[in-house]
Amino acid sequence: MMSIDSRQNQLVSYLQQHGKTAVNDLASIFHTSGATIRSDLRSLEEKGIVARRYGSAEAIHSNVSVPEDIAIDEKKTLNLDKKIRIAKKAAELVRDGDSIILDCGSTTLQMVPEFEKVMSLTLMTNSMDIVQAMNELNSEHTVIMPGGTYRKRSASFHGNLAENAFSHFTFDKLFIGADGFDLMQGCTTYNEAYQVSQAMCKSANQIIVVLDSSKFGRKSPNIVVPIDLIDVVVTDNEIPEEHLQGLKEKDITVYLV
Repeated sequence: MMSIDSRQNQLVSYLQQHGKTAVNDLASIFHTSGATIRSDLRSLEEKGIVARRYGSAEAIHSNVSVPEDIAIDEKKTLNLDKKIRIAKKAAELVRDGDSIILDCGSTTLQMVPEFEKVMSLTLMTNSMDIVQAMNELNSEHTVIMPGGTYRKRSASFHGNLAENAFSHFTFDKLFIGADGFDLMQGCTTYNEAYQVSQAMCKSANQIIVVLDSSKFGRKSPNIVVPIDLIDVVVTDNEIPEEHLQGLKEKDITVYLV
């Protein structure tokens, strides 16, 4: 569960970037209740950081420095509007009755609200945040967790137990993010516990990479998905032209939002 301080820091960051936002929208974005968001906003208003309006809120100062954890919690708010658009497009690739894997990540997390529109999914993930978001849906989906060693930083499970769990299943689709994307290497990450993501790749018939355009041309030390295994990329329309052409030359289907 995200800490109150962490969520409030993210709230301030989001309001600084996006201006006045409806309380209901904030509750949806942060996967929590309206009552919780209103409580956060009251607290932030008392500190003089946020101004509450009828049904909405905005940051008072755009230059307030917000201490942030460089972890999954901060990633959730970086380029959030792009991530939501990318996630919505990616979720359109999910069909009724599909079996899918969602790798732990801030963009894959944003796909979950879209699954209200889908019938009888089977979804496996190593992410606690995704499981909690799935739990808040009204839809009846089957959710599978692998178990393993819990990493608080990413709120996810890793290690041999998690890796082995994925090997027992075959899924239609894997949705996975990345810290970097290189046309020679494929998806890369700074995360040293990336073996569970590799295990997910082996269990999926189709690999769909979801990431914003800032990740292209970045190299991280660990290759998670080699370029020749990637079937689909969903990104935003600010992707550099040479990367877009490079993906198409490798017969990778690209969706732009």
